[in-house]
Amino acid sequence: MTSPFEPHDVTWNRVSPRLVTAMLVPAAIWLGVPAVVGVVLSLTLSPWFWILAGLPAALLLWSVLLIPRQVRAIGYAERDDDLLIRKGVLFRSLVVVPYGRMQYVDVEAGPLDRRLGLAKVQLHTASVGTDAVIPGLPPEEAARLRDRLASRGEARLAGL
Repeated sequence: MTSPFEPHDVTWNRVSPRLVTAMLVPAAIWLGVPAVVGVVLSLTLSPWFWILAGLPAALLLWSVLLIPRQVRAIGYAERDDDLLIRKGVLFRSLVVVPYGRMQYVDVEAGPLDRRLGLAKVQLHTASVGTDAVIPGLPPEEAARLRDRLASRGEARLAGL
């Protein structure tokens, strides 16, 4: 049986494993701080505050287990006429962006991404609902992909 998420003759490129760290650091901050506050309040005020500590701690544990799998599921492939982007473990997604439909390509990197040597490539099309983002790329690969996609998009658009 053929899966709609695995086209034939496609070699997937993977994102950097450093993306796991880039995703876990914010999760640890957002979930770790309430857990610590809950522990402190439960020790000083009331044992009921263990609930406040337990819920963020459980979510943080879930994130530590889930995020590496999510990162391994992200991939992209350049074909002759389009770019494929896949993601998702439980809810899988495959986005196909024809080069002729691309309007422009962004490369972004926040402070944590720059510290870890990562960048994100985002493709913009006329469709507002297009989620064509490739996170966790080394900056050199992001620049190469941006230039290549932009030139392929111009070539396809000129052919219309």
